[in-house]
Amino acid sequence: MDTQGIPPGSTQGMRGLHERVLSSLGPAITAGEYPPGTVLRTDELERRFDVSRTVIREAIRVLESMHLVASRRRVGVTVRPTEEWNVYDPQVIRWRLAGADRPRQLRSLTVLRSAVEPVAAGLAAALATPEQCAALTRHALGMVETSRGQQLDAYLVHDTAFHRVVLNASGNEMFARLGDVVAEVLTGRTHHHVMFTDPDPAAVTLHVRVAEAVRERDAARAEELTREITVGAMAELDVLAP
Repeated sequence: MDTQGIPPGSTQGMRGLHERVLSSLGPAITAGEYPPGTVLRTDELERRFDVSRTVIREAIRVLESMHLVASRRRVGVTVRPTEEWNVYDPQVIRWRLAGADRPRQLRSLTVLRSAVEPVAAGLAAALATPEQCAALTRHALGMVETSRGQQLDAYLVHDTAFHRVVLNASGNEMFARLGDVVAEVLTGRTHHHVMFTDPDPAAVTLHVRVAEAVRERDAARAEELTREITVGAMAELDVLAP
């Protein structure tokens, strides 16, 4: 047994320890508690978290894959400059949204949405399959059904799915890969209470109208309506996360 009482070789136990280290180190790095250039010593991390070197190395490998840290011989594990981070990694987004820099991060991501989603919606109007059109309508109506009575978690399910369908239906694989990014933005807004207790009725209606525009193959209207959605999202941030 190690200090955590986990049998050696226990995959589930090792994963739990590894996730515990990551859930502490990741947010600390993205929050600036370890500024760029900070050297993280593995022996100190072992003592701090009371885990084996294997667990620390596995956590460091994940942080390296996100470009948050770099390992160099005779130097150690060094926190990388912010501009080198993989800021599109969903976990990095989640950690940053959980920190004090949440308002700026939300704005940055909403600007990205404003640049991409309207164009994606226009493309979707030309390329969406009948199944994708049906999914857009289903999720738009689901948003209507859950938009009252403080059902934000249920609303989030349909909101996230709606935007994933738009990005996938664009036919552009680069846009489609942003589905996880948009999902993290929407989830972060909900879980960190950067939403009204009930969604803005005008925004809900816009989603229904986007679904209609895509179904009717009206690319210009789909793009214009989606741009209205992103403008409204930024306006909400000005009120809720100034």
